[in-house]
Formats: sequence, C-alpha cells, structure tokens
Amino acid sequence: MPFVAIYTIGMLKYPNEHPASREFFEVGYKVMRQADLSGNLVKEFSPVGVPFPMEIKKGEGAPILTLTVWKNLESLYRFTYSGQHKRALRDRSKWIESHQEKQPSYVVWWTDSVKEVSWEEAYKRYTYYLQHGPTPYAFDYKHAFNEKGELFLFK
Repeated sequence: MPFVAIYTIGMLKYPNEHPASREFFEVGYKVMRQADLSGNLVKEFSPVGVPFPMEIKKGEGAPILTLTVWKNLESLYRFTYSGQHKRALRDRSKWIESHQEKQPSYVVWWTDSVKEVSWEEAYKRYTYYLQHGPTPYAFDYKHAFNEKGELFLFK
C-alpha cells in the first residue's frame, strides 16, 4: 500500500524568543497533536540537525522544516485544510516569512515504503519540483497525482 509524504519549508520572521515565534511553536504543538489523533499520520520526522537550504534562508528567525508520511492523499489534504492546521494557515503571515520568488512552501510525493522517506529525499523532491514543476514525482495540491501517476482532483 503506497503512502504519501509531505515536506514543508519556511523561515520564522523573528527569533525563537519573540512572542510571535513562541505562539507559532505553541500552535504547532496543537497541530501535530491533531495530526497524531487523526489516525492517518504514519510518521513524523524530527528536524533536529537537518540542514536548511541556504538558497531560501533569510530573516532573523529559525528555519522551519517538517516531513511527515500519511496513509493517503485525501487524509493529508483534509488535515491540511481543517481544524488547527487550517487556523494556523490563516495566521501563517504572522509567523513565517513569505517565500522568495514565489517558491512553494511544500511538496508532496508518493512512496511505497516509509523507509524510503528521508530528509535527503524530501530536499531532492523539493528541488525537482522547483526545476520541473508538478509531476507524479513531486507535486502540490493544485496539481495533484494519484499513486498511479494520474491527475487527481480533490472532492
């Protein structure tokens, strides 16, 4: 059974001690708790010690990277646009720098095994997406593909 992975990338606007950054981490904890309780999150990877892509780094704040694996694309999409995560997306501009040159803040891809997912693979998929746009290899929600590589529209 294939899984879907998502890599997100961002940069806090302010140092970690700033009230806005502290609020971001408090909200982030609630978001990940909701993800855990959903029953659809398969794995969350720790970003500790992961290098942040230097071509994106700007601002005073810390880099924010997430890498998670989900049971399927529909459950990931529903989680993204509901509950705590939906509220966090609305408030994102309070905490996160806007991306340079309109670069995407995430990339999604299919994997046959959770063991195949890594930070290196995530960066490779993200870089591929930046260079080639959405394909079955690396895509976004607006240009999604199912596990067979066919275009997918969310209902």
